Amino acid sequence: MIIAAVLSLTAAASALADTTQVAGVKYDNGLQVGNTPLVLNGAGVRYKAVFKVYTAGLYLTRKANSPEAVLSAPGPKRMHIVMLREINASELGKLFTRGMEDNAPKDEFSKSVAGTLKMSEIFFRIKKLNAGDSFSVDWVPGVGTTIIVNGKPAADPIKEPEFFSALVKIWLGQSPADSNLKDALLGKPAALPPNS
Repeated sequence: MIIAAVLSLTAAASALADTTQVAGVKYDNGLQVGNTPLVLNGAGVRYKAVFKVYTAGLYLTRKANSPEAVLSAPGPKRMHIVMLREINASELGKLFTRGMEDNAPKDEFSKSVAGTLKMSEIFFRIKKLNAGDSFSVDWVPGVGTTIIVNGKPAADPIKEPEFFSALVKIWLGQSPADSNLKDALLGKPAALPPNS
């Protein structure tokens, strides 16, 4: 009986160690994209003023602690976002487009325009994202970028590699959406949330 209880507690501790929790959202510490194992580089919360908007987690083939290392990391990559509140999906798509424009060099952004339009169409079609809804942006070399909403691909892959690079710069660029989230995605210690 005691041995069974100890084994049960050990299994539970092991399961907890396999995930990282951010604002009540569990992120697996490892997963597969395109048959390649990825590790959770970092995860954090996107705040707008004092409100928690979503959590985000970045997955790479190996840990990276700078935007340059993230972008040059080989193999597949994933940015996974889980909503913490209801938001107009079309508005979120516009904010992402503006974030890409603000952070990507002009030539990179111009090469990602077709993908940006496709992303905007996806968010326009969805209309609304509720608390608990999720989407991933997966980059697989030779395939492109796939946007996955609530576990299902939302469209054919976006072929241009510049699109994923410009998209990730929303969070990791010179003018990130949230500098605390940028640090968290790069695996740096979490700063205090706004007005805490």
